[in-house]
Amino acid sequence: MDTLKSKIRDVPDFPKAGIIFKDITTLLKDGDAYFRSIEELAARFNADDIDKVLGVESRGFIFAAALAYKWKKGLVLVRKPGKLPGEKLLQKYELEYGTDAVEIHLDAIQKGERVLVVDDLLATGGTISAAVKLTERLGGKVIGIGFLIELTFLNGRNLLNDYRVESLIQYDVE
Repeated sequence: MDTLKSKIRDVPDFPKAGIIFKDITTLLKDGDAYFRSIEELAARFNADDIDKVLGVESRGFIFAAALAYKWKKGLVLVRKPGKLPGEKLLQKYELEYGTDAVEIHLDAIQKGERVLVVDDLLATGGTISAAVKLTERLGGKVIGIGFLIELTFLNGRNLLNDYRVESLIQYDVE
């Protein structure tokens, strides 16, 4: 994973002072690195156990879509409010200061479908836990959660204790 990690650029003070943003565009533009990241994520899960792959807006779509295509599975999108055109379900979650929300189409997941939830990065866990709740509210069974990157020092995994969580790259300090 060190090869993949070396492809990620740190951008200091983005989006605000004191934050070191993990820019994955440098990994994505390298065809071999992007391919390897998809293959490594795919190897962590059994495609036969999955009915749908759920991607979280927006960078999660990049990985979820590739996995769904690879496995010939359906792709489900979780988006910020106001972005999905059909009937939808909303899930709010807590931020450090305030709340945010994500939505899913009501017909995206059928009762009993096995869903792999995918995003690019696990930080505090708010967004991904909201996506998991949406999946379960629709009757889906979360069989795992996959990430390219995990910022372990933010303890986002603590919100996901009941689930299998896989991350390819971990950062232990800011």
